[in-house]
Amino acid sequence: MTKWILKGLATGVKSTRYPRRPEEAAGTTPGLPVAHSLLFSPAAAEVAERSCPAGALAAAGAEVSTDARRCLHCLRCASGPGAVPWEGGHEWARRVASGDAPLFGRDFARSLHIRVVDAGACDACLSEIKQLNKPYYNMHRLGLFLTPTPRHADVLLVAGPVTHAMRMPLLKAYEAMPTPLRVVAVGGCALTGCLFGPSFASRGGVRDVLPVDVEVPGCPPPPLAILHGLLLLSGRATEPQGTKKALRGATS
Repeated sequence: MTKWILKGLATGVKSTRYPRRPEEAAGTTPGLPVAHSLLFSPAAAEVAERSCPAGALAAAGAEVSTDARRCLHCLRCASGPGAVPWEGGHEWARRVASGDAPLFGRDFARSLHIRVVDAGACDACLSEIKQLNKPYYNMHRLGLFLTPTPRHADVLLVAGPVTHAMRMPLLKAYEAMPTPLRVVAVGGCALTGCLFGPSFASRGGVRDVLPVDVEVPGCPPPPLAILHGLLLLSGRATEPQGTKKALRGATS
């Protein structure tokens, strides 16, 4: 036991310092295409638009605009004659509700209990959510805790396009939560249905079933993007201007 304690002291803290300090470690985010990019010709812009399998890019003349809510991080648009520049970062979450007041009051700033619901996800987003409980991201240091029951939850964190089989369980989880309660949609499927919905098997995202307060784009979004969305709920983080531009006009 003594050896483990000494080794821990020698190793030091390895958890991310975000949000107190910017995250600079490599590999913590896949990035997103720049919200508005001016390419060298209208033809190149059209090539970029056609390269996206999810419809996240739209060409207008020589300009390409991005709907980050649909981006799959496939990087098809990052190369070739219609290459769109990409940028790093992870503060992608946006409020769906209008206004600048925190979605939760001060009493919740250091104590948010979260119920995760798999509403038909492929497990990519769920895998990133699981990382939040592990030592590097260590969301407990920020007063964020997972709970197995919606009756103890303040936040419903939903991944997946909401398959028809999961619609009723999702509604039951929401109705079992005490007030005040908030809903966070995580990942492209939960935001728009992406490649899977709306269809014969699923809805077009969580907003087709429940009122959503915060959206976190990505396929899947990195753990830091999900952390940003949870901090946004309590007013401990803000929406960067670039994120607002990337997602504007994309609401349904």
